[in-house]
Amino acid sequence: MERARATDTSSIDVSEDLLGTVLRPYKPHCRYLKRASVSAERAESVSASGQFSIPESCYIASTGHFNAVEFNICYNQLAYTLLAACIEHKLVQALSHWTMAEYRQRQLPDFLIVNFSSEFRSSMRSDRFFGVVQIERVSIRRGSIFMKTSVRFDDDRGGRSQGEVMLAILNGAAAGLRGERDDPCAAATA
Repeated sequence: MERARATDTSSIDVSEDLLGTVLRPYKPHCRYLKRASVSAERAESVSASGQFSIPESCYIASTGHFNAVEFNICYNQLAYTLLAACIEHKLVQALSHWTMAEYRQRQLPDFLIVNFSSEFRSSMRSDRFFGVVQIERVSIRRGSIFMKTSVRFDDDRGGRSQGEVMLAILNGAAAGLRGERDDPCAAATA
């Protein structure tokens, strides 16, 4: 089984400083993402890969496996990392006007999950696993940015889960963009 790591050889390692900024809102025992990299091989292919570890669940006695709540938390951490790296490296056109200060200010109040689906293909242990979040499409509607993303997690033991998430960034578009626009991922640079 193919591991959920990006195959792009031109990936950017996410610095410890950036990862620390992204994970700062999480309580220390809930910072499951340990390292990450971002790939932007083509305009229509921007993704983040990460290594995770959940030594102990933050909300329940051990279930012995990766579950839906942890899936959501891990997706959030890797998606936040992907968006921060896209801002830092100007990888997505729709976010090219953002600063890191604006990202930090808006990370929690303005980033919303509109639609979320997950499926578990086989039981996954949570002590060490990998994930990939990919931006599939970017749209701008009424000043907000919508991102269709896909996500996959797997481990070295054959465990696998996957899903799709629609994100919205409220009032995230540049001032002056009006109406509706569909921009297939709109990556500015690679």
